[in-house]
Amino acid sequence: MTPETGPKLEELHSAAQSMFLHALDACDIGKAFDRHLHFDGTTLIRHPSAALKPVSIPLDRYKKVFVISFGKAAMTMLDALIERLPKKIHLRGVCCAPVTPKKRNWRIRYFTGGHPLPNEDSFAAAEATLKLLKRARKDTFVFFLISGGGSAMLELPRNQKISLDDTIAFHETLIASGASITEINTIRKYFSAVKGGRLALAAPEAEKLSLLLADVPLKDLGSVASSPTLPNQSTLEDCREVLARFHLLEKFPPSVRTYFESLSSDVAAETHGPIADEAFRHTQFDTLLSNHDFLNAARDRAQELGFRVVIDNACDDWDYADASRYLLKRFHELRAQHPRLCLLSSGEVTVQLGPQPGCGGRNQQFALASAFDLARYEGQPLVVLSAGSDGIDGNSPAAGAIVDTTTIARAREFHFDPEGNLVRFDTCPLFTALGDTIITGPTGNNLRDLRILLASRDE
Repeated sequence: MTPETGPKLEELHSAAQSMFLHALDACDIGKAFDRHLHFDGTTLIRHPSAALKPVSIPLDRYKKVFVISFGKAAMTMLDALIERLPKKIHLRGVCCAPVTPKKRNWRIRYFTGGHPLPNEDSFAAAEATLKLLKRARKDTFVFFLISGGGSAMLELPRNQKISLDDTIAFHETLIASGASITEINTIRKYFSAVKGGRLALAAPEAEKLSLLLADVPLKDLGSVASSPTLPNQSTLEDCREVLARFHLLEKFPPSVRTYFESLSSDVAAETHGPIADEAFRHTQFDTLLSNHDFLNAARDRAQELGFRVVIDNACDDWDYADASRYLLKRFHELRAQHPRLCLLSSGEVTVQLGPQPGCGGRNQQFALASAFDLARYEGQPLVVLSAGSDGIDGNSPAAGAIVDTTTIARAREFHFDPEGNLVRFDTCPLFTALGDTIITGPTGNNLRDLRILLASRDE
């Protein structure tokens, strides 16, 4: 680092982190509730939007109101709803979140679900949810508060003979497969007793409103927590194709492999037909926040800081190395034209884990891969930040990491082998030693990942 580039790099580090943190703050869940919903007495008013008509729902016409909240943002969403819910409402519910609150609402059963792998509470929460929904009739209104991470946190196999250990191995295999989140969730929908619309089917007569925090592209809302309350748009043939393409059957535990090999068209029929049609006719949904909100907030902050902003989400669901190569090629082309450039990219990249991965996650993996490219431009003020909106990157305590043209050299000075760290998926120790991890702690939100590429030079 030269005396000239040092201050510029520090300024870009600060700018990138400012964009990320501003985007997190802008996507406050309470504010999102108020933009979409409000209560007039005991009547729920859903505000109109480009996609949805205004709706008024008099909750006092229902004897019972249930709330089922699960996913990484389950606690935040539940608290926001209860704060706004009229006190006269007779409420009961289930909440499955990464942590349980110190102060519990006696009307809610709380569970600490596992993520990225299910745990005992994931099973217990699913069983409690199905038991509660069986009590729902025409006199019942159900709020479903659904956020990313719910696929693991609320889980129960359709085949009760499949154990928790085998279910964990099933999820672990999917995560390490290199398949996209949409492909993974296609398989989960045919495995689970609570996915692919089955929660809605558990209370077919009740009126239901699903409020989503979308950690998937808006065109694929069915992938949020593997579509527990929306119709399953995939087919059994889709499921079999993904299983075959990633050679998954031979990697599954025997009980799971036998289950998928014996699947028939009956499983798909469960989510179709008159009962399913009735259940989904009584189901509405609204997207409170999405990755677009997160991305646009970062864009606004970048523009405030004087950057020319370009957005490129083409590499969503790509392998992390391919995504890094693509975005950096685009970045170098654009910065030749714009002296102060911010290239933003949202969504998620994929990783195919080795047999014994270290500590890290897809964001730190992307960042370290990008650092090798930036090292070729020593002396130039270039920075890349990659971090997740949930504040958790893989199995590490970090949300992600930030790199620049000096990262690789500094890592070697600390006696790291950055190539080895990349291959072993062991990136967090390196970034921690350099002081370049992004630490937020769990945010109570989940709107996918954000990649920020910054350049600044004198004209």
